[in-house]
Amino acid sequence: MDNIYIAPTPSSPEVDFRFDTHTLSLRGESYPENAAAFYGQIIERLKAYLDLLQDSKVEVNIALAYFNSSSTKMLFNLIAALDEAAEAGNHIALNWFHDEEDDTIFEFGQELCEDFPAIHFVNHPVRPA
Repeated sequence: MDNIYIAPTPSSPEVDFRFDTHTLSLRGESYPENAAAFYGQIIERLKAYLDLLQDSKVEVNIALAYFNSSSTKMLFNLIAALDEAAEAGNHIALNWFHDEEDDTIFEFGQELCEDFPAIHFVNHPVRPA
């Protein structure tokens, strides 16, 4: 399966899904004009990749400084797909990076941890630059 790389823009994150090394990363800000269109194909490809896994380890790194409400729904869908793979016997580690002073992103990460207990969730507070 081909990897996915989408360069960041001011309103969309860098997407670096390296299926060959089982490392998936999202970085930047996420408020594209149409979040469903931006994330739709990414989630489809992710699900196809996850369907091929058996007893595999996947590392997911999410470092979003900001995301809007429509991106929130897409992130939830993306993480739900990861949770299904974890429930199927794969080890999914989600590294959640957030500004240590940003309670909103921290709390969303905590909600994800509670909603998707099959995923090994690791919180990473980052000091502002």
